[in-house]
Amino acid sequence: MNSLGMRPRGKFIVFEGIDGSGKSTQIKMIAKRIQDLNLKVYPTFEPTAGPIGSLIRQMLSGKIKTDQRTLASLFAADRMDHLVNEVDGIQKKVDGGELVICDRYYFSSYAYHAQYMDMEWVIHANSLNAEILRPDLTVFIDVEPEKCFERIKNNRSDFEMYEKIDIMKNVRINYLKAFEHFKNLEKIAVIDGNNSMEQVADALFHEVMKTINPG
Repeated sequence: MNSLGMRPRGKFIVFEGIDGSGKSTQIKMIAKRIQDLNLKVYPTFEPTAGPIGSLIRQMLSGKIKTDQRTLASLFAADRMDHLVNEVDGIQKKVDGGELVICDRYYFSSYAYHAQYMDMEWVIHANSLNAEILRPDLTVFIDVEPEKCFERIKNNRSDFEMYEKIDIMKNVRINYLKAFEHFKNLEKIAVIDGNNSMEQVADALFHEVMKTINPG
């Protein structure tokens, strides 16, 4: 509590990367490491497990056919619910002093959907989300698309909509374009994900701790 008896605001940190970059594994490791410091952390992900997120997952798997503009709009809607949900919304948790670590946020939409439509359209579709809550830090785990594709092939037999090598290459390019576009507005850290899992974990932990304890 601060001198006014109010709980200090928490932090919102987002992990981004192309499919197969290892971010989900790294988030689990980071969360455990932070918990070991007796700090409270809430890991979450997008698309969510809610009704809109579940519909998105069926579309990504090919079970439901859809237009890319519809899919992009659904991602923005799922993200809004993720932010403002009265039970476990990100905004509520951050305002309550928690550290929230999210697997994907709006930079994922910029990177993935800009293959099919103008990136400015996608940015506009997510503008209300950005107004509600921008991350305190976005960390991009930058791994060579060929390496990510090999990981995916070695780990499972079913592929989602965007898990093709040409798409993955384009997504990485779009991520870097979006980061350049927002470099004066967003705090972004690009981490070399081609190193060993332990080296990547240490680099990520260093960036996260700088945001949790600035100065």
